[in-house]
Amino acid sequence: MTDTPEKRDKSAADGEPTPLELLRAAREQLGELTGRTPETVSRFERTDAGWTVEAEVVEVTRVPETMSLMALYEVTLDAAGRLTGYRRVRRYERSRSDRG
Repeated sequence: MTDTPEKRDKSAADGEPTPLELLRAAREQLGELTGRTPETVSRFERTDAGWTVEAEVVEVTRVPETMSLMALYEVTLDAAGRLTGYRRVRRYERSRSDRG
C-alpha cells in the first residue's frame, strides 16, 4: 500500500486517519496494554469493521538475542484508529522460521 500525497490529502479532508497514523495508533495502544513495544508490523489490512494489524513483540529477552521469545499480536482498530481488540496469535523463538 503506497501513501501518495493525493491519498493523504483525501484522508485528511475526509477526517480519516492516514495509514501511518493508523499504524502509530495500533503500536502505541498495544504497547500501553501489554507493556511491550512492538518491533515490527507484519500485516496491515482494511476490513469491513476498520483495520487489522499484526505486530511482533519481544516477550522475553534472552541471551543470545536469537533465543528471545517473540509473540505475534493481532490488533483490530475501528475506522478512526481506536483499538477495538487484540489477541496473541502465537509465540516463537526469534531464531525460528515461519511455519510451513
